[in-house]
Amino acid sequence: MRFAHTMIRVTDLDRSLRFYTEVLGMRLLRRRDYPEGRFTLAFVGYDDESRQAVLELTYNWDTHHYEMGNAYGHIALEVDDVYGACETIRQRGGQVTRDAGPMKGGSTVIAFVQDPDGYAIELVGHTPPESASGTE
Repeated sequence: MRFAHTMIRVTDLDRSLRFYTEVLGMRLLRRRDYPEGRFTLAFVGYDDESRQAVLELTYNWDTHHYEMGNAYGHIALEVDDVYGACETIRQRGGQVTRDAGPMKGGSTVIAFVQDPDGYAIELVGHTPPESASGTE
């Protein structure tokens, strides 16, 4: 088994695709309309789906608002330089909601950004496997 994808519902597919591709630097891997079901699926990621988990953006044509709920947490992206990633995201028009810095009670550098629908995305500093403790 392997982790294949995570799905989130979006209210404006074009706006979301611009964010994930132009602001976060992902690639649109595939997109398909389902006219009979009145929805579109778009898959974005940093690598081919056979090698890495991706994000499925689901656009339901007749739904213009979703409730975030209180069970959703965030999507996490590992980056080499959290500080630099925040700066790049700001320059590309993205919203940083928590600036880069050590996580509370730990040393791992993290930040948070928000996508156009309000989904939280954590940026996590790369930790070499030999020093990763799994406790943070």
